[in-house]
Amino acid sequence: MTLNWEGLDLSILGPACAAGLIVLSTHVPLGRQVLSRGIIFIDLAIAQIAGLGVILAQFLGIDEHGYGVQIAAAAAALLGAGLLSWTDKRWPQYQEPLIGTLFALAATGGLLLLANNPQGGEHLKDLLVGQILWVSYAQLIPALILSVVLLAFMWMRRGQLKGLVFYALFALAITASVQLVGVYLVFASLIVPALATAGMTGRRQLVAAYLIGIAGYVLGLAVSAVLDLPSGALIVWMLAVAALIAQVVPAVRRGHRETAMSTSTH
Repeated sequence: MTLNWEGLDLSILGPACAAGLIVLSTHVPLGRQVLSRGIIFIDLAIAQIAGLGVILAQFLGIDEHGYGVQIAAAAAALLGAGLLSWTDKRWPQYQEPLIGTLFALAATGGLLLLANNPQGGEHLKDLLVGQILWVSYAQLIPALILSVVLLAFMWMRRGQLKGLVFYALFALAITASVQLVGVYLVFASLIVPALATAGMTGRRQLVAAYLIGIAGYVLGLAVSAVLDLPSGALIVWMLAVAALIAQVVPAVRRGHRETAMSTSTH
């Protein structure tokens, strides 16, 4: 395999790294919330619903580079969030299978809308894997502004997000990120850093999770550029590698051990 060292071009990798930081900024704290609630696949469901909104907007002829697609994605995600908030109150014991069902409906709905589109396969690939290498700094401005607003709201609420507030905030964060990095990377950004540091608490847990996320994105982008491999898919793998490596760090390992001991005593 030929190594493409010229691929390490900051004019391309710089905006991609910035996109990763914007995604991680909201997804790391939200990932902790998802794990604590035990609704692991909500991010996949909401991301897929937001993606369905994008596909529907394009199906209706709305310019894929305009704000109409952004509005459609946000509206679809908020609608899905509202539905899940309602089912969480009505049938909390069935929330996880309901989330899975909603994911399947959104995914197959996208397939149906793209069935007669000659470029449907490419659109679906972009939705799932993303096009992080092709983002520009100008494209990141709306996502950056939204992320700052969401982080400020979370800070004011001291991370106490309940009911419809949690689902709506989650939907807006997913909407901003799924069009930047794709469904798979949205899921990995939320779950992998949070899972790797699940035994830790407080600020240490957040710092460790952010460092794992940043390492995964930087390594994934660099290796994908040198090996000329799909960036989104490789970042997912590098996030997993960074999470595994983090387990040798004493603070991370100690946190998991303390959690296991606490669980065994109850």
